Amino acid sequence: MSKTRIAFIGAGNMAASLIGGLRAQGLDAAQIRASDPGADSRARIQAEHGIETFDDNAQAIDGMDVIVLAVKPQVMKAVCESLKPSLKAGQLVVSIAAGITCQSLQQWLGQVPVVRCMPNTPSLLRQGASGLYATAQVSAEQREQAEQLLRAVGSALWLEHEQQLDAVTAVSGSGPAYFFLLIEAMTAAGEKLGLPREVASQLTLQTALGAAHMAVSSEVDAAELRRRVTSPAGTTEAAITSFQANGFEAVVEQALKAAARRSAELAEQLGK
Repeated sequence: MSKTRIAFIGAGNMAASLIGGLRAQGLDAAQIRASDPGADSRARIQAEHGIETFDDNAQAIDGMDVIVLAVKPQVMKAVCESLKPSLKAGQLVVSIAAGITCQSLQQWLGQVPVVRCMPNTPSLLRQGASGLYATAQVSAEQREQAEQLLRAVGSALWLEHEQQLDAVTAVSGSGPAYFFLLIEAMTAAGEKLGLPREVASQLTLQTALGAAHMAVSSEVDAAELRRRVTSPAGTTEAAITSFQANGFEAVVEQALKAAARRSAELAEQLGK
């Protein structure tokens, strides 16, 4: 990435996090550009990262190697169609917009190399998880560029089939909200058990953080970690038994299937 020139179309939070990650990895500010219709957004990202900004997308992408589409899905068609006349051979387009398929992007942009990504909100803290899919036009070098771009804000995993991005959306894209819901529920339950709300909240948050660190750093899977902290006839076993008696695993499976199904529906709607 040391010589790669990258233009961001859209200067919102996700673009800012990616730019911050790239700068932290040593990419020179002169190699990064961003365009956005909002003067405040341009001023903020320019002040924070020292990059050049534009209000014209065509100017922003001129001479750049990678073009990151970081705009809302609802305006993607209009943005792509306006960019099409300015695209040059060899430029890689990376989309981080949810629900917009590669087929739709190439319909609007032409048969350019496209990598479609599904990052999640922890990317804002450089703790993200992203799934990536590349079209046939993407070269090995461009795959490496896209991977390094997303690795600047967390982990990046390649998928063999674009349809798998619906599952990625269900697991990691929407996943942070599931953990937030569990944190809400555990905090509320702790309060009902007699803890001050602030105490219940801090205990829950630190437990979530500690459990995640253990799972990431351990050489065994989550099931084994659970077994190790579940003593026979103990308090943890009582809670786990209650979870499973109430269909915990089935509820999670049904929820993720609903998210994946909705992802596919949105792709169909937004791609028209």
